[in-house]
Amino acid sequence: MDILLTNEEIRVLGCLMEKEMATPEYYPLSINALINACNQKSNRDPVTSYSEGMVASALEGLRKKKLAMESSGSRVARYAQTFSNEYTLKRSEGAVMCILFVRGPQTMGEIRSRTDRLYPFASLEEVQVTISNLERVGLVIKLERQPGRKEHRYAHLLAGEQDIETHEDITQLDAAQKSPDDEDNLNLLKDEITMLREELSDLKKEFEAFKAQFG
Repeated sequence: MDILLTNEEIRVLGCLMEKEMATPEYYPLSINALINACNQKSNRDPVTSYSEGMVASALEGLRKKKLAMESSGSRVARYAQTFSNEYTLKRSEGAVMCILFVRGPQTMGEIRSRTDRLYPFASLEEVQVTISNLERVGLVIKLERQPGRKEHRYAHLLAGEQDIETHEDITQLDAAQKSPDDEDNLNLLKDEITMLREELSDLKKEFEAFKAQFG
């Protein structure tokens, strides 16, 4: 890949792609919503605790690489990803890249099950065709099978060659603690709360401006 991203940039990009496909009503994302998305405990490997400065820096890096942009027409600054357009990705391809960004290397079966809210793959054969297309353009690589594993895993190449042996799968505990429906509902609630807080802040500012002008 000509473009190499930091871990923070990859997480931010993956979160923008995820929210665009899974909850378009809350997209583009404000910086606060994006921080919540990056640090959520479900559907993330590894789980992170990024600060506002780290997310803002990652956004700036993505903007310089023409992979993200600030959206116009909103009182609060909101951000959108342009990676999908830059690489002319189909929705199915974007779903695969998104999961690899936010969860790390995955088997074909894991990709199919974990992209369900983003794109409903009809079969493993469709997943294979999609992955093959991404391999062909240099976005994805098939990793060597690990000892004790039956299936190969696939990884994105936007951070360069990845050594699968250094990547620990720490999402199993999270998956056991909450059902998928609980995770989705909790994340949706967080998105709604963040948006309501931002709208309330905007209304307060407008009211103060009104009082200053006519009070």
